[in-house]
Amino acid sequence: MTVKALRGTIQIPGDKSISHRSVMFGSIAEGTTTINGFLPGDDCLSTISCFQKLGVDIQMIDEQSVVVKGKGIQALKEPSDILDVGNSGTTIRLMIGILANTPFHSTLIGDESIAKRPMKRVTGPLRDMNIHLDGRKDANFTPLVIRGGKAKGIHYTSPVASAQVKSAILLAGLQAEGTTSVTEPAKSRDHTERMLEAFGVKVEEEGLTVSIEGGQTLRGTHVEVPGDISSAAFFLVAGAIIANSRIEIQKVGMNPTRTGILDVLSNMGASIETVKETKETAEPYADLVVEASHLKGTEVGGDLIPRLIDEIPIIALAATQAEGITVIKDAAELKVKETNRIDTVVNELTKMGANIEATEDGMIIHGGAKLHGANVNSHGDHRIGMMLAVASCIAEGETIIENRDAVSVSYPQFFAHLESLQQ
Repeated sequence: MTVKALRGTIQIPGDKSISHRSVMFGSIAEGTTTINGFLPGDDCLSTISCFQKLGVDIQMIDEQSVVVKGKGIQALKEPSDILDVGNSGTTIRLMIGILANTPFHSTLIGDESIAKRPMKRVTGPLRDMNIHLDGRKDANFTPLVIRGGKAKGIHYTSPVASAQVKSAILLAGLQAEGTTSVTEPAKSRDHTERMLEAFGVKVEEEGLTVSIEGGQTLRGTHVEVPGDISSAAFFLVAGAIIANSRIEIQKVGMNPTRTGILDVLSNMGASIETVKETKETAEPYADLVVEASHLKGTEVGGDLIPRLIDEIPIIALAATQAEGITVIKDAAELKVKETNRIDTVVNELTKMGANIEATEDGMIIHGGAKLHGANVNSHGDHRIGMMLAVASCIAEGETIIENRDAVSVSYPQFFAHLESLQQ
């Protein structure tokens, strides 16, 4: 159903990546960690559940406030149950790194989507660090069994720019003998490095290499979680492509490794204003104001991709409404997300009348499409579900989104916020 305009102010949920890490790092720190702005989505609740099974005292004071009473990584206890990460790739990959130095047996599983996501990119280098790991297809798929070991520091050159891979190796390196370092082909998001430093850990960075000395201790602290720019992206695009719209989005995380979406929308001609920017905290944030804009096609690739990998589905939708052609490339990583996001985006938007084609590492989108209602499916992928909801706002006729509840993974209030802005 075509929406006339989106107007108003919203505050999006806390950043998912930072929420995960705040609980994880608080759980292995010594002392109390308080978290404000926590995202109470399914993925982050899976992280809390896993660490509670490891014996950590974690209390939710309210929906966005969490207290973690850590006693150090040595205080983690062998779980009596399997650790179920649900749909969360961040939870499982970072937990592999944390559990690498525990002297007990742990088994990690997830949902059907997690069972298809490759883990060798993490388990491989950890085996090189002398960690004992087993799993399906030589520890490439869940279930994964971790029996720990005495880790030895390594220098790892990663074939992909992945914050999850980098973080898992650095977390294993926290208790390793010697120095652990990771070199990436491009800089991935740096929430782990920033937060480790906030917890009192010394992290060295030189170019594309991040290093950490083993034997360091985390100290409990306070974490202020800004709004998730990946969630804000859906309203940034909605405000830009829906006529007469003006949306103010409050307290959006402005970490430079995450703001690729702003660069792309700016290149496309979107009207986005940054106000009330705060840089005093470990993670900078600002209010963003977006207005309806005339967009033009662009090229998205190279070093930009790690800074906006999760926003590509909504960028693809923006491109369908732009003037000219948009090319997204160097994004083969999309194939191993919650779904194969290249094929899923192309198939679902094609149902709505978009002129879009898949390539080996991205997609080509011809702008100026007049979308129509259709029966579409999120395929259990939260970012596909939100993208299709925005698409339905500019489509003629009725759109039915199957599996729309998938959005609760990262943005439980998404549909309520979208409705509240409609004019």
